[in-house]
Amino acid sequence: MTQLEKMRNIGISAHIDSGKTTLSERILYYCNRIHAIHEVHGKDGVGATMDSMELERERGITIASAATSVTWKGYDINVIDTPGHVDFTVEVERSLRVLDGAILVLCSVGGVQSQSITVDRQMNRYRVPRIAFINKCDRTGANPYHVVEQMRDKLKLNAVMVEIPIGLEEKLEGVVDLLRMKALYFDGPNGDIVREEEVPANLMDEALERRQILLEEAGNFDDDLMEKLLEGEEPDIELVEKAIRKGTLALQFCPVFCGSAHKNKGIQPLLDGVTKYLPNPADVENRALDLDDNEREVVLESNPDRDPVVLAFKLEDGQYGQLTYIRVYEGCLKKGDELYNTRTKKKFKIGRLIKMHASEMEDIQEARCGDIAALFGIDCASGDTFCGGKVNYAMTSMFVPKPVISLAIYPKDKKSQDNMSKAVNRFMKEDPTFQCYVDPESNQTIIKGMGELHLDVYVERMRREYKCEVEVGQPEVAYREAITERAEFNYTHKKQTGGSGQFARVAGYIEPILAAPGSDEEVKDYEFASEVKGGAIPTEYIPSCDKGFQTAMKKGPQLGFPIVGVKCVVNDGAWHPVDSSDMAFQTAAIGAFKEAFAKAKPAILEPIMKVEIEGPSEFQGAIFGTVNQRRGMIISSTEDNGTCRVDAEVPLAEMFGYSTVLRSMTQGKAEYSMEVCRYAKVPVSLGEELKKKAAEKEAKEKKK
Repeated sequence: MTQLEKMRNIGISAHIDSGKTTLSERILYYCNRIHAIHEVHGKDGVGATMDSMELERERGITIASAATSVTWKGYDINVIDTPGHVDFTVEVERSLRVLDGAILVLCSVGGVQSQSITVDRQMNRYRVPRIAFINKCDRTGANPYHVVEQMRDKLKLNAVMVEIPIGLEEKLEGVVDLLRMKALYFDGPNGDIVREEEVPANLMDEALERRQILLEEAGNFDDDLMEKLLEGEEPDIELVEKAIRKGTLALQFCPVFCGSAHKNKGIQPLLDGVTKYLPNPADVENRALDLDDNEREVVLESNPDRDPVVLAFKLEDGQYGQLTYIRVYEGCLKKGDELYNTRTKKKFKIGRLIKMHASEMEDIQEARCGDIAALFGIDCASGDTFCGGKVNYAMTSMFVPKPVISLAIYPKDKKSQDNMSKAVNRFMKEDPTFQCYVDPESNQTIIKGMGELHLDVYVERMRREYKCEVEVGQPEVAYREAITERAEFNYTHKKQTGGSGQFARVAGYIEPILAAPGSDEEVKDYEFASEVKGGAIPTEYIPSCDKGFQTAMKKGPQLGFPIVGVKCVVNDGAWHPVDSSDMAFQTAAIGAFKEAFAKAKPAILEPIMKVEIEGPSEFQGAIFGTVNQRRGMIISSTEDNGTCRVDAEVPLAEMFGYSTVLRSMTQGKAEYSMEVCRYAKVPVSLGEELKKKAAEKEAKEKKK
């Protein structure tokens, strides 16, 4: 049994096109997992091992995270390659939730880009220690030193180089290991042979200067090391490595490696860095909630002798049924063991236990604590916790962002309709950010997701994997409705029929929920408060009022979209001993809300996207023009090595089809990425137009 100290669970995360999948491919090759290197955009028609989906190979992007396990110098490393596109951000979230450490890949030309910032924020959310790899040092305009400055400046990371490159751009030859003061060259057709030489004379001054910075920064995490440095002694390399590891695990130090995955340079030292500086499962504190003790927080021990505690973090429906990816936090799993799902309260037996290698599987007899494995044929949901039966724990779930864009889809025939429902059910189970529902009024099937690419990929997968011919309607933006000022209500609901009738009076006010000045906290969508005194409304009917308000907020009167950011306060009312009921107070609250909403100066909100556009400097003016035409606001613009980067905030409604416009205007040289930033008020004229369209749509539906 491998010791926990010899195990690493790592993820590879970065901005789009920083070379994550290319790096994963090299890691697999050097760890003897594969015997030939394939490229993402390979001419051999094979494509990268970790991009096993046909769509991924065609588009040259990663859509679903892929897991594999390798062995490097006696260490077992579980690797998860994650997508870079913000549309597939849930894949990164679920992977970081179960990983102990990560490699943050940055492009030596692009530096810290918008998605690098998002990924870094996700790592901070799950407190994942990281090492950085500055890739593509062979590209024209490569400047790893500038990238380190950006990491310090934009990501607020204490980024310190542990290597410097020997030559840059097409002259990249290898790297200098600053700790050992050795030059490393990578010989052989695939860089298999690592050759150690003396540091080139022209780099000696730079290397000594950078080494001094490294030692001083590491000294902050070890008193013995600091003492030796102050006394002018040469410290032991092991002592420095121990200090770097301590700083990295405390999230206060980020060792930076460099090289080129495409040119097979710098990967082996990076793997050494993973084993030296990233945590093993025992170094990380994982917590669970004890369901038998009022959800008290419990710290889990990475102990194989304890009762198993397992988290299902990802589901995949394959040709052999549902595959459930799991991370074992406590205990040990063996084939034939019985587990208990703490959410559904159901027991099940482990029939088949496997280790994944991208799309290939390998049967294993047991999974130890700290391991990432997969189970077959288990009915569960993403985020479920399994225990052995002696304890009843639930692991905290991951953060799931809300979808911002929706499409109507129509199956072309009966067969397609059956296949479409199968496909949609599978995708919803696998991806929490993909949602589907039937609009009760229009009877259309609506799918919701994180962006155009996200939904585009799912529609394409329906066609390919389920032979399901679907037509797609116009994309729709997830607008919201809100109020801008306080308004009072005093509403009486009276209905008299034979026998007992319905009676309820509800009085109070609604007001907008505003963020505290200077706070970054997300504003709540809804709050309810009761200030009723003297039993004007009996206590048992207060929750009915709350329920009624929540029902009213599901669909706004202006466009039919949900209402957000409202505080409802009930301070008076009346009831009748016979005619008042739960239903009567719910109906009264709905009527009261509608009455007050009309007086509270309602507004329509739209999602604003944070857009980052990169392209050659010669097209900067044209890029500015496209942002301004789309009601966008330019936040900042920087120029570097003939490349300009524009950060802007643009309403999502204006971003449809933007990629085509941008490409045709910049000869295909510019690219952009975007993510949801916030919701903001729609201009009055546009609001009127939206209301008019909503009214026309409603009239059409009524005619039908």
